[in-house]
Amino acid sequence: MEPAVLGGKLASSLVTPLVKKLFVTGGPGAGLVDRPVRLDRLVSFRGERRSLGEREVRGLAGKLVGAALDSPGEPPFPRDETEAVADALAARLLALGDLDMDDVQAVRLGHGELAARLRRQAAGSGDGLSTDARYFLDSATEWACLHVLEFFTRRSTFVARTLVEQTRGQAELIAKVDELISRVPRPDARDTAFERRYRSYVAEQHNRITIYGIDLRDSPDRWPLEVAYLSLEATAEEERTAALPGEYTDPERTVRLAAEDALRTRDRVLLRGDAGSGKTTLVQWLAVTAARDGDRVPYVLPLRTLTRAGALPSPAAFLTAVGCPLTPPEGWAERVLNAGRGLVLVDGLDEIPAADRNRTRDWLLGLVRAFPGNRWLLTSRPTAVRPDWLAAEGFRELALTPMRQDDVATFVRRWHAAAEAPEFEVRLLDSLRTKRDLARLATNPLMCGLICALHRERRGYLPTGRKELYDAALTMLLARRDRERGMDAVELGEEAQLELLQRLAYALVLSGRTEMSVETAEGIVERALPSVASAAGQGDAATVLRALVLRSGLLRRPDEGSLDFVHRTFQDYLGARYAVEEGHLDVIAGRAGDSQWEDVVRMAVAHARPGERAMLLRRLLAEDTPRLTLLALACLEHATALDPAVRAEVEARAGALIPPGSTEEAKALAEAGPLVLELLPGPEGLTDAQAHGVAVAASLLAVHEPTGALAVLRRYREHPSLDVRRQLVGTWGRFEARAYATEVLDHLDRTALFLTCRTKAQREALPVMGPWTHLTFLGAHRTTEIIDCVAEPGAVEELQLVNNSEVTELGALSAFTSLRLLLIDCEPVRDLGPLTSLPLTALLINRAAGLTGLSDLSSVTHLTVARRLPGTRLTASLPAAAPLQYLYLGDDAIAGTGLRGLSHWETLQALYLSPATPLTAEDWAEIRRLPQLALLYLHGSLFPDSIEAMPTLPGVDGLGLIALDGGQDISVLAPRLPDVRTVTLQAAPGASLDGARLTALFPDADVTLE
Repeated sequence: MEPAVLGGKLASSLVTPLVKKLFVTGGPGAGLVDRPVRLDRLVSFRGERRSLGEREVRGLAGKLVGAALDSPGEPPFPRDETEAVADALAARLLALGDLDMDDVQAVRLGHGELAARLRRQAAGSGDGLSTDARYFLDSATEWACLHVLEFFTRRSTFVARTLVEQTRGQAELIAKVDELISRVPRPDARDTAFERRYRSYVAEQHNRITIYGIDLRDSPDRWPLEVAYLSLEATAEEERTAALPGEYTDPERTVRLAAEDALRTRDRVLLRGDAGSGKTTLVQWLAVTAARDGDRVPYVLPLRTLTRAGALPSPAAFLTAVGCPLTPPEGWAERVLNAGRGLVLVDGLDEIPAADRNRTRDWLLGLVRAFPGNRWLLTSRPTAVRPDWLAAEGFRELALTPMRQDDVATFVRRWHAAAEAPEFEVRLLDSLRTKRDLARLATNPLMCGLICALHRERRGYLPTGRKELYDAALTMLLARRDRERGMDAVELGEEAQLELLQRLAYALVLSGRTEMSVETAEGIVERALPSVASAAGQGDAATVLRALVLRSGLLRRPDEGSLDFVHRTFQDYLGARYAVEEGHLDVIAGRAGDSQWEDVVRMAVAHARPGERAMLLRRLLAEDTPRLTLLALACLEHATALDPAVRAEVEARAGALIPPGSTEEAKALAEAGPLVLELLPGPEGLTDAQAHGVAVAASLLAVHEPTGALAVLRRYREHPSLDVRRQLVGTWGRFEARAYATEVLDHLDRTALFLTCRTKAQREALPVMGPWTHLTFLGAHRTTEIIDCVAEPGAVEELQLVNNSEVTELGALSAFTSLRLLLIDCEPVRDLGPLTSLPLTALLINRAAGLTGLSDLSSVTHLTVARRLPGTRLTASLPAAAPLQYLYLGDDAIAGTGLRGLSHWETLQALYLSPATPLTAEDWAEIRRLPQLALLYLHGSLFPDSIEAMPTLPGVDGLGLIALDGGQDISVLAPRLPDVRTVTLQAAPGASLDGARLTALFPDADVTLE
């Protein structure tokens, strides 16, 4: 009988108590103090701790055997052998005390082997029994051993002792393994040690950026990579999804990603980028980060270095080929690549001769096929090889994009931090924002670095003599950069390249285009070759043009059949240079009215001789238009030598336009276009009206040039004039919300100034500023959104909710614990009761669905209501206990109440009436009973019907008449207001007032027309 079968006859409820009686209960812990603890120390019938004797054990065994015989079914053995079987089972159980092992060892042994040990220990215990009885005895022994081992595993000391045994076993195993390693080193131990040194070398070697072509005094040409690295974007055309029959093919879509992430989604990438776009810097960054992260082993392989030795290197020669002083273990590079742990960065395909490029392709593909699983990056200028040059081998093509405005600003800040020249940073950033042609030039790290260096060299006065910037840039791009990068074979000299480039540029300028066909460009080069001897020796026009596109860094091929300049600025500069050399000044002057020719005109003035400059500027002034007059003023910065009389005339004519003295002049000035931004002055020396005019002009131009407009408005952020500050606040919506908030709004004097939030972006920018006490939320903003965006609700004193359909209840406004003024223009609001918890003194209700709770607002002194009041008397709906001083009643507010009960508020000093219903004699009687009324505002709609019943109102010394159309007879007012001393007259939109006639009606008053 198997133990499992026997279990059907011997329930655990019988065996478990038996096993528990056989063993003593152990205490907590691992039992390490008294070692070794053998089974004879655990059983309760051995040693001094005995509680069971041999007789008791035999009794327990007898119970177990008897239970088996009494269970339903056929008996497992003859009943006459019951006593003999019980004695044999007892003998085997008693043998537990003689085993030389502990509980942990017993569990490890297993119940079957433990039963076998007991049989051997109690030899002869089954002698004389029948076959069935012996079989039962063996099965019962195994069944008992199962419970014994189960009991061991449940003892409190067993788990702890097991962990100790395992810990000691592991420690012994580790010690033995360590000893084995020390005696027999691992095969790759030398590789690991070398890689550690190599990674440190790569991280140090490539942690510097070099800007070639700059030799200016005090300008660094190298700085730490971590300080200067800028994450740029790369783009790729996403692969189309194959269409099913009858479906349209998915359109091609451009995807953008951070350039350093290029190898995260693909293991093979061909990265294209124009000269100076940051390809080599990206290679350095990838190498340094891989070396420090330790996930890949980087190999930086500049092709211009590799091709000098002739044959391209095998992996074993990678380090030697690039001049690495470290000697790797034999076969190390292949082991790295075989394991798929390599990051192979092949830089500068365009920097090797065209004849070597196919050979390089074969070399690269041989490596890729021999060592799959690694990551491969190849960089090149856009036109060095045809599109899809490596697509068949799984290489994804990416293109570096020009730097964005934020990237340029970040680069400038890091450059000046590295150069330890912070005093020039802000001025250069302002120049980049306001000088459009300069901003267009700063589109890649190379040009940004050059601009930074020149700006510092000139002690922060880069805008003067811009021609020098272009000259330095051209010299660097056309000759010195390749020479200083170690590229000895310069196919075309600088002068030859300039001659060809300016002819191409002038052709584009004349055509009004920025792109021409390759065929047209080859024709221009072919006609120029006879006069450019050094270029003629390089081959035919097509060959020379290809060399010009590849090496100049100024031309590019956006597609196979077209050509353009990488910067429009260079096209205009070179085109103007050629026009001046050829004497085409009349052509330039004749096209000055075209805004596309602005930069050409300015660059022509820079290249021209003094007499030619004077002629061009006079031609501009002769047109007598604001735009051309301002263009002439902008040209003065490029006119180093000029007839003083011409300079004075230009400055005088432009001085009548800048600075604008009024809003109207500012609007007219802004029509001249973004050129104006360069000419707008700072606030120094300006009147408040002129400062306001400059702010208005810059605000209007923000639609076209937000960056330049921001640079102008930044200068006015500390201006004290309320009109200027209101203009700066009001133009927030024309700019990126967070940038404008931090650069302008956060610096304003908040006195009497409301900040209006219209959009989610503006709400999110609000917490980055210091607290505002006056806030307006225009449009649909939820109450929770309003509360969440105000970092310090307790600082808000005045709040306006305008045209808001999202606010339904006002309870959440209790967070504004200092709120004194609240404007409600929220149609869904019905209950004003929650406002009683606020210290309100002014409440303006434009729109609300209900006015419940208005009568409870006892702290209000200024109240505006433009919604129909409930009831028949004002005292029933307005707060009777409030000490009202100012009251505005508009639209149909008093349609049901009239002014009945108005005299209750004896504290009322100012009353503004713009009702949709006429006033009666009873209403005027209520007004006349106001003892402190001093200021009365009347809407033009009250004439003439409501005015006829107006009584004499002594004590009123201020009168305001609003929305007059010029046809009202207001002569009746003077005799009825004998004490009036100030009169304000405001015309309705589109109406005009006869100021002299109206002023004469109030001979004893100060009359103001608005």
